[in-house]
Amino acid sequence: MNLAAATNENLAHTSNVLIYSSMAVYTLAFFAHIAEWVFGSRSKVGRTAAALTGEGAAASPAKIQVQVAQKGGATAVLDRPKIITRSAAGSRDVPDGPGAAGGTFKGDLYGRIAVSLTVVAFLVQASGVIARAMSVQRAPWGNMYEFSITFSTVAVAAYLILMALKKNVRWMGLLLVTTVLLDLGIATTVLYTSSDQLVPALHSYWLWIHVSTAIICGAVFYIGAVATLLYLFRDSYESKLANGTEPGSFARSVLSRLPAAATLDKFSYRINAAVFPLWTFTIIAGAIWAGDAWGRYWGWDPKEVWSFITWVAYACYLHARATAGWKGRKAAYLALIAFGCWLFNYYGVNIFVTGKHSYAGV
Repeated sequence: MNLAAATNENLAHTSNVLIYSSMAVYTLAFFAHIAEWVFGSRSKVGRTAAALTGEGAAASPAKIQVQVAQKGGATAVLDRPKIITRSAAGSRDVPDGPGAAGGTFKGDLYGRIAVSLTVVAFLVQASGVIARAMSVQRAPWGNMYEFSITFSTVAVAAYLILMALKKNVRWMGLLLVTTVLLDLGIATTVLYTSSDQLVPALHSYWLWIHVSTAIICGAVFYIGAVATLLYLFRDSYESKLANGTEPGSFARSVLSRLPAAATLDKFSYRINAAVFPLWTFTIIAGAIWAGDAWGRYWGWDPKEVWSFITWVAYACYLHARATAGWKGRKAAYLALIAFGCWLFNYYGVNIFVTGKHSYAGV
């Protein structure tokens, strides 16, 4: 074995160690987020603020006084939560929930620890992706294993960027870390492929352009899908409050701490709308690459077809959000269907369908 081959093998081993190490740190972040939600559930003040419905908003006081059991029997005065108007038909004014920490000191402490651990895990995972790229001396997304570890890295990066921009997104931390652990678990067990060179068709600078944008789009679509899913749960919770129905213990403890349905709806829409043009570019770049590699721009290959189906699904969602009768839950269902198309385009087409894009390596 020559020196170059030995170096590449060592780098591949280092990449594997870093990926497994990141999984260990993500696991610690997972438990820290669990602790955040557990301690946050003990906050009566936070739940009281989160449970304010339209009736509470209609009173329009400048302050909301909440009696707090303290040694001196003092009264704490909370600033009224920001009122968000729901964009769906039959709008109602509902404040954002207090967050996973529920306004508690311990909950917030564990939440900060979870975010810090997520940052460390991200840096370790990103180092593993870079080591993989160095071991194969190319872009680290030539098969499903490499795509998966890069995809979850970019998803965490998107989450941390939103955090750095002071966006209120810590509520998705637990779901994000859980999904990343699932993604890496599947990647390292089912999808793992030893370092190898690309098939001839992939030897092109378009690999960097087309696949990198596809990964970015998938990661951001995932963030939007999480917000959309939670919107449906929160919207159901708010509907029960508005109708005078008593929500279950799970809804009172967990859903009451999420942002208002209107906030989640607006967030998911903006995320999906922002990345949709990049997904359009991804398809166009793929067509140009296909013209260079195979002598035709479009050949109805399964991957091409499902990429277009995904594009149509997200286009329908964006159009529905601009149509009064399809705002709210109907549009949210379309968004989840669109993300389901993206998932099938990745897992289903790569594993179960044979075509020119069959580079799964499993």
